[in-house]
Amino acid sequence: KKISDILEKSAPKPGVPADLQNLLSQHFGENRSVIEIEELKLSDSCFLPANDLTHSFSSYLKEICPKWAKLRKNHKEKKSVVMLVICSSALRSLELIKSMTAFKGDCRVLKLFAKHIKIKEQINMLEKGVFHIGVGTPGRVKALVEQDGLCLNSTKYMILDWNWRDQKLRRMMDIPEV
Repeated sequence: KKISDILEKSAPKPGVPADLQNLLSQHFGENRSVIEIEELKLSDSCFLPANDLTHSFSSYLKEICPKWAKLRKNHKEKKSVVMLVICSSALRSLELIKSMTAFKGDCRVLKLFAKHIKIKEQINMLEKGVFHIGVGTPGRVKALVEQDGLCLNSTKYMILDWNWRDQKLRRMMDIPEV
């Protein structure tokens, strides 16, 4: 059997905090001591309620972040974002950016993916302006953080596009590179 055959028959279900915790334990389990693994564990209070798949992306963001207008107005730091949305591909990033228009209002959104945008250009944009939402792929976000182009200190929300499946029916967390 192919994994795509199995995934095609399984109904999508919202991710839960245990999914991410298990993924972290599997990934870091072999290289870390018991104490270090314990420090990686996040309490359930660190997690927002998952989208129960009945909300659009904008309505979900409005539900989990009711004080967005105040957060947006108070954010003045360069090289950082208040909300970071991580998804599996550049095309999916663009799709999410378009679908959040009802939520974002007049805030500035930055595309954080590699398709047609050089990393130096993104670092320069982050240094010159104030952005409220960053939407991108794990690889590009990691590269920006490693090169000190993106600072996560003022990030209040990190949203993983956990349940969306690509053409091969893979979720972001099913891709080995992620």
